Amino acid sequence: MDERLAMYSTVEKSSMDEVVEQYGPLVKRIAHHLLARMPASVQVEDLIQAGLIGLLEAARNYDISKGASFDTYAGIRIRGAMIDDVRRGDWAPRSVHRNTRRITEALYKVESRVGRDASDQEVADELGVPVDDYYQMLQDSASSKLFSYDEIVGDDEYPKQQPSSASISPLGGVEHEARRQALAKAIGSLPERERLVLALYYDEELNLKEIGLVLGVSESRVSQIHSQAALRLRSKMVDWQQSPDQSA
Repeated sequence: MDERLAMYSTVEKSSMDEVVEQYGPLVKRIAHHLLARMPASVQVEDLIQAGLIGLLEAARNYDISKGASFDTYAGIRIRGAMIDDVRRGDWAPRSVHRNTRRITEALYKVESRVGRDASDQEVADELGVPVDDYYQMLQDSASSKLFSYDEIVGDDEYPKQQPSSASISPLGGVEHEARRQALAKAIGSLPERERLVLALYYDEELNLKEIGLVLGVSESRVSQIHSQAALRLRSKMVDWQQSPDQSA
């Protein structure tokens, strides 16, 4: 077993083995689902290893009194551990991150100006590039960053501990719920195809190839649609973040 698991030596080995045996298939399923959104250099075995770390963290930290089932809590920690592991080895050049910000800015400017969803051609024109180059920028963005709904509104999607209700102030709770409602409204306002891709990927947990079969498009096109939906949401949620004109 990887040396990173040594930190769990205080847990009974038999208990660790039982957890891994029972929830190992969940770790593998999440790993294969996330693999479609990862750079080509990421290996599924690395995701599984990171996921096992998250699983054992979940087993150690789970508190039934907080309300969530262990399956739900473990799934969050497993997914979060995998994403954290990939982020620590961020491969993307600065140009990719810069183009991602440029797309978000272009979407915001066009949609503010025309009062509706920006078309692919309009975004490309705002960027001053051919539409095929815009699609390549989307593809690069899709491969450089994993997108989660909670990231858009600035939440910590993958807490190491279950949050205590006492740790959230009344004002903080109101603001959190307001962000959630704003995000739900933003998702609902997305073009139909983008909403469908997000629903199939995050709710139904289909991979990009499976979604492509549903929509009758290529896997790479699904990746572009997914990335555009993510960036469109970021532009719609600009009031909850820094201005898109600011550098990250």
